[in-house]
Amino acid sequence: MKITVGDTDGKTHQIELEESSKVVGKKIGDSFEGGIVGLDGYKLEITGGSDKQGFPMRESIEGTGRRSILLKKGSGIDEEENVRKRKTVRGNTVSDEIEQLNTKVVEEGNESVEDLLSEEEEE
Repeated sequence: MKITVGDTDGKTHQIELEESSKVVGKKIGDSFEGGIVGLDGYKLEITGGSDKQGFPMRESIEGTGRRSILLKKGSGIDEEENVRKRKTVRGNTVSDEIEQLNTKVVEEGNESVEDLLSEEEEE
C-alpha cells in the first residue's frame, strides 16, 4: 500500500507501507500515529484513497465494498447543471483492497517530513 502524506507546506510525499494491517479498518477522517509509516511524532488524518482498480474512496459510503451510485459532483464528474452520472466508488473504510491512501499532517513532530523520509531511504 502506498501512503501519500500532504504536509503543511503544501508538498506531498509518497511512502511504501509493507504491512498495511495497522491502518486496515480505519475510516476517512480518522487519525493515526505517523510512527506506523516512519514519521515519528506526527499525527496523520486519512482524507481518501483509491483501490487497486482505481476506484476512489467516498466518505458518504459506509463499509469497504464498491457501490455504483448517482453523483452530481465529486471525483470523476464534470459539473453540469442538473446532470447526474452513475459512478462506481469504494466505501469509506480502509481494507486490503486499497492501493493508495491519502493523508494529511494534523500534528507535526520535531523533525521535518523530508528529513525523516530521507533517513529511511539511507538505511
